[in-house]
Amino acid sequence: MPHPSEHSSAARPLSAAEAEGLATSLQAFATASRLRILWALLDGERPVDDLVQASGLSQSATSHQLRMLRDARLLTSERRGRQIFYRLHDHHLPVLLAAMRHHHEHVLTAEDPDDAVVEPETPVARGV
Repeated sequence: MPHPSEHSSAARPLSAAEAEGLATSLQAFATASRLRILWALLDGERPVDDLVQASGLSQSATSHQLRMLRDARLLTSERRGRQIFYRLHDHHLPVLLAAMRHHHEHVLTAEDPDDAVVEPETPVARGV
């Protein structure tokens, strides 16, 4: 668990430069296939072949998405023999992914309760 002094207050005013940087960082979450990859890693590291299955993409397309997520510093990788294993970059990501999902469930429930699908245990909840 990080020490409270690791970060400054999230409530501090947001500068224009920081807002631009955050907006750019959030673009990495903007595709369903990347989100599926991130969710697949909530239980821990996985090899590329597992992530191909989890994403539902081809090997080439999955590799492209993994490269984008790694470049955005959302994932780290480690080669072991012929396989590359990926994992979430840091302890903030499971909390962020959980908050994104919970916000979506909240908004979806508020818009049309008949469309809401809220499962008692989500993969993200295990990582939080």
